[in-house]
Amino acid sequence: MQRYEYKVLPAPRRGTKARDAKTTEDRFALTLSTLMNDLGRDGWEYQRSETLPCDERSGFTKTKTTEQTMLIFRRELNAVAGLTPGSDTVSLLRPLAAEAAAPRLGPATDAPAGPSPALGRAE
Repeated sequence: MQRYEYKVLPAPRRGTKARDAKTTEDRFALTLSTLMNDLGRDGWEYQRSETLPCDERSGFTKTKTTEQTMLIFRRELNAVAGLTPGSDTVSLLRPLAAEAAAPRLGPATDAPAGPSPALGRAE
């Protein structure tokens, strides 16, 4: 069974200025293609874009509903963890969790020699 992880990013609202991109459409396309190519190098595959409602605060007591456009990417977990298809993901990742245990604390350092300062006393 294939397993995936997903990454959801807000779609860019404006294009990046570039020498070759003169129009708004060209700038926006350049921004999207740069984003998709950067994520593609890391193994993320573009799936789709979704426009979803989002409630925002407007003033102290009012809310308004806006729409947010999100880009959805996915990649196989096997490709990320170096697993082969059909291998047991849980048993392979268990040793990693054991290694990430809390660090051991070393012995306490000795207090400096001499009298300890009095707390809360005015002399």
